Amino acid sequence: MEHDVFKALSDANRLRIVGMLSGGELCACHILEELDITQPTLSHHMSILVKCGLVNARKDGLWSYYTLNDQKIAEMVDYLNSLRTVIVPR
Repeated sequence: MEHDVFKALSDANRLRIVGMLSGGELCACHILEELDITQPTLSHHMSILVKCGLVNARKDGLWSYYTLNDQKIAEMVDYLNSLRTVIVPR
C-alpha cells in the first residue's frame, strides 16, 4: 500500500472530505460550503486526494465533481485487514 494514501488522510480536512464523499458524488461548491476553508485551499486538498488515487474528479462546465475511488478504498481495506494476520515477534 502506498504511503501517500495514508499521508493524504492525515489531514483533518481531507479526512472530512472523504467522509462527505462516502455519501456519493459531490460538487466542489457543496464541499466548500461544509468546510471553513477558502476555494484555493479546497483545490489543494482535492488535488492531493486525486493524486493519491482516493478520489476521482470530473469537470462539467465550470464545476468540478468528486467521488471516492471504490477500487482504492477496497485496496486500503484489504491492506489493513492483512495487517491483522501479521505476527509481530517480541
